[in-house]
Formats: sequence, C-alpha cells, structure tokens
Amino acid sequence: MEFYAPVRAMHVGAVLASGALFALRGGSVLGGAQWPLAGPVRCLSYGIDTTLLTAALMLVAMLPAAMFANHWLTAKLVLLVAYVVLGSFALKRACTARVRAFCFGTALLVFACMLNIARAHHPLGGLAD
Repeated sequence: MEFYAPVRAMHVGAVLASGALFALRGGSVLGGAQWPLAGPVRCLSYGIDTTLLTAALMLVAMLPAAMFANHWLTAKLVLLVAYVVLGSFALKRACTARVRAFCFGTALLVFACMLNIARAHHPLGGLAD
C-alpha cells in the first residue's frame, strides 16, 4: 500500500494527458489537419494509454477485491470500451465529417462521464447525491 498514492497520481495524470491529447487530435482532425494521424503522434498516444492501463492494473493488483466490490469500476470499464470505439471513429474510421464530429462529441461526453464516476466513486457519478 505504500505505492498506492504515487501509482494513483500517475494514473490520474495519464488520464488527463490522454483526454487532452484526444481532444486536441480530434479537434484538429475536424479542422482538416493531417498531423493528428502521423506516426509520432499516434505513438505518443499509445505511450500515454499504455501508462494509463499499466497504472490501472497496478491499482487493481493492490486492491484486487475492489474490482468486483465497486460497481463504479465496472461502469468505468463499460464506458471505456464505448470511448475507445467512438474515438476510433472520430479520428479515422467515420465515413463523413458529420459522423466524425458526432463521434468526437460523444466520445468527449463519455470521457467526462468516466471522470465524474471516478471522482464520485459511484456508477451514477455526481447524480448519486
């Protein structure tokens, strides 16, 4: 448990970096820029997301019972899958700019919901109050 605080801080930092980079890339793609899809930018994204996932798995390893005892973690994982799929469509897979914009906005909304759930430690996030 002595490493819990630094690992959690690393996880939170990676969450914020990942979200900021996605917002920057998505907004730029919608503006017609090509740099967000360049190899070095994608590698940076993969590196941040790998750090994020590694920290998350370390936290689960420190508190293994938390995975099944806390429904908010389950809600975050379900939303994470939706976020990844929407993000993929927002950045490159959508056929039209309109669908790309919809997926981008929805992905940002899902990201905000995940942050809300994480801060509240409740599947309903801030609505639980």
